[in-house]
Amino acid sequence: MNRRRCAAAATSLACALAVLASPDLTLRAYAAPPPAPVGSPSPVAPPPVELPPGMSAPSPSGTKSGTKSLEDVREEIEELYQKAASATDAYNLADELVKKQSAEVVDLAGDLVGIQRRIDALKASAGAAARAQYRDAGLPPDARLILTGDPQLFLDGMGRIKQGQKATSDLLLELTRQQEDLKTYAADSSTHWQQLKAARAKKEKAKKEIKKRISAAKKLEASLAEKDRKRLAALDRAAAQRAQTAWLDSGAVPLSGSAGSAGSAGSVGGGASEQGGKAIEFAMAQIGKPYVWGGAGPYSYDCSGLTSQAWLAAGRPIPRTSQEQWRLLPRVDIKNMRPGDLIIYHSDASHVGMYVGDGQIVHAPRPGRNVTLAGAGSMVILGVVRPDR
Repeated sequence: MNRRRCAAAATSLACALAVLASPDLTLRAYAAPPPAPVGSPSPVAPPPVELPPGMSAPSPSGTKSGTKSLEDVREEIEELYQKAASATDAYNLADELVKKQSAEVVDLAGDLVGIQRRIDALKASAGAAARAQYRDAGLPPDARLILTGDPQLFLDGMGRIKQGQKATSDLLLELTRQQEDLKTYAADSSTHWQQLKAARAKKEKAKKEIKKRISAAKKLEASLAEKDRKRLAALDRAAAQRAQTAWLDSGAVPLSGSAGSAGSAGSVGGGASEQGGKAIEFAMAQIGKPYVWGGAGPYSYDCSGLTSQAWLAAGRPIPRTSQEQWRLLPRVDIKNMRPGDLIIYHSDASHVGMYVGDGQIVHAPRPGRNVTLAGAGSMVILGVVRPDR
């Protein structure tokens, strides 16, 4: 019995040694290695596996990642243009600040010049008084009066002395006040100048960001074959139509008829206020003009440039940017929306269009596109504001 056990053990040992000695086999350890001591360098990752031509590595979800689908490209281009729109809003806001602060700096500079002129005039008056006293041999007026023997002249002189003393006192007070004003205005001018520099820096930074995002989007689109670019445009239209249809089917807004798809006029402007009707009329007249970031007419527009100019033409100035329009204008529930109201889109309020009725907006979409009609529900709605509420 013991002999048989010994023989079996010897046979197993011999087989194991034979496997270890084989040159054609490589042992692979599947157990996790022991943790490295604290402070020791991280283990070097193994090199990536090279797959045969035509084979793609599986993604974590189990689907093959391979090359991007056209839908992935469409979503990436859309994201780039949305980021460019956000940067455009930052640019427009900085541009407004630059204009405002430039005017304030100019006004302050004018005030400083005016104050300095008044100070110079006051100093000249003080100098004239000092020279007059010098011409009178340096004697103060009251000493000269004591030397006169005429009582009437004495009384008249005392009155003039009091008037002169008051005038001198007022002169000194005014000079002191003007000098204090000069210091205050100089400090304000310096502060406004620093704010102007900061606004210009923000404007330049936003400008670079806009160009970067738009350039990346155009480059990505240009890398596609002509047939794929046509398919991409079709995917854009299909995605917008799906979103619009879902929005209309939700009953979010009542329609006056069957209109509601992008491109048909429907009952444009029906139910608008008097000012709203004028704003719609202006915006509709811009259809076909190109989108240009920072554009506020008359030949090109960005989204908020169109809406702000339309309401300005209606006699109601509103903020320049879509984010400020969302922040400052009165909000209304979407179910109470009427033509002329502004629909704000995306979570960062980076896009705006004007509702014209029957589920449609007029808007300036993005670079490479023109002012057009579109489905109001074709993008993600953040909310609605009413300029003339």
